[in-house]
Amino acid sequence: MKTSYDIPMTYTPYTTEGDTRTGRWIVTCDHATNTVPDFVAGGELGLPAADMARHIAWDVGAMGVSRVLGRALDAPVIGSNFSRLVIDPNRGEDDPTLVMQLYDGTIIPANRHLPQHAVNERLDRCYRPYHDALTRLADRPGCVIASIHSFTPRLRGRAPRPWEIGILYASDDRLARPLIDLLRAEGDLTVGDNEPYNGALRGDAMDRHALSHGRPHVLIELRNDLIADEKGQTYWGNRLAPLLERALAETGL
Repeated sequence: MKTSYDIPMTYTPYTTEGDTRTGRWIVTCDHATNTVPDFVAGGELGLPAADMARHIAWDVGAMGVSRVLGRALDAPVIGSNFSRLVIDPNRGEDDPTLVMQLYDGTIIPANRHLPQHAVNERLDRCYRPYHDALTRLADRPGCVIASIHSFTPRLRGRAPRPWEIGILYASDDRLARPLIDLLRAEGDLTVGDNEPYNGALRGDAMDRHALSHGRPHVLIELRNDLIADEKGQTYWGNRLAPLLERALAETGL
């Protein structure tokens, strides 16, 4: 799609790893970084560094887990290279929370009163290239998608969340259901069933790239304090890989 924007070649809105891997799986990380590209308000959203390091700006630890999981599954990995506060690739283009103005008690100054042409620029430079790349990556026989996210142990003013991991799904739970059962059988986890969020969100990444194509898929939410460092990311990526393979085998898909 041609646009009127002079898109700098130094910025790429997504990263991929293991493009030539031949497994059935692909691993996606919609909220991989807290990057704010220079063309967005000069690279600043008006938030202090402490807020940009919080879960409101990205899914802490999720990309590290995705990389480990991709290697273990012989799967290519794709991650966004822009903060969810710039524009959220896990929302439909018509979703009112596509560009957040307030998140977990924090106002996003650069997103207040944002004109539509600025939203369109973020769509063209960030959101659409990421989804186009994901579309190409998923175009493989028998593709199965694992989408990796993380969540904060508690939102401001809310009760602590009891789960270490949550499995999200919408109308297709063919892969999610056996994975939940396998995780619960481990005996040491509190596993969220469509918690801490409901997986049915029209126009989100799984709706777009999995449900609409009939692809087996699962969205995994990990509590971010468990994957904040490399040790935790390596542990969870390697723990999840055989469980995902077993869940897929049980489905017969």
